[in-house]
Amino acid sequence: MNRILIPTSFRLLRTVPDARPPHRPHPRKMSTEPAASAPWHAAYPAPSSQTVFIPREDVLSILENGRKDAVLVDLRRNDFEGGTIRGSLNLPAQSLYPTLPTVYSTLKAAGLKRVIFYCGSSTGRGSRAASWMADYITSQNDSEMQSLALQGGIKGWAAAGPEYVRWMDEYDEKVWAKYSAA
Repeated sequence: MNRILIPTSFRLLRTVPDARPPHRPHPRKMSTEPAASAPWHAAYPAPSSQTVFIPREDVLSILENGRKDAVLVDLRRNDFEGGTIRGSLNLPAQSLYPTLPTVYSTLKAAGLKRVIFYCGSSTGRGSRAASWMADYITSQNDSEMQSLALQGGIKGWAAAGPEYVRWMDEYDEKVWAKYSAA
């Protein structure tokens, strides 16, 4: 059986069986032609799991209490501006689906119980990513890890007041002012 070595802090903690299926060609067609009008996620299957949303108050509590069993994943790519919730990983949604096995095994090896995805509003990329991850978690018969989407996304977080904004790195008030004026 193939094994994946998972380094943490440049020290090998343990090996995890490679649960990935054999290599398959990438589902997206490679082309030099301009991109078609199909959305980026059209190349991947629709998620079958219903998105479970976590209220921002619960995420704030996780941060304030220093819980180490959850990770936040910011899915923004081109619209990654105005700041991010402290400690978040930036994994653009467009690259998530093909990397689900690696993301899952890394989070599992780290002992994380909750992965919380967000984008601008968490109604598109955030909910889709949370559902894809939930599907993958289910396929691994894992009843411990939970995949969630941050209700309201980063826009809702930034608009919720100073107790939320203080948990943002690289916060830029000018960026968020344009959303509150709209």
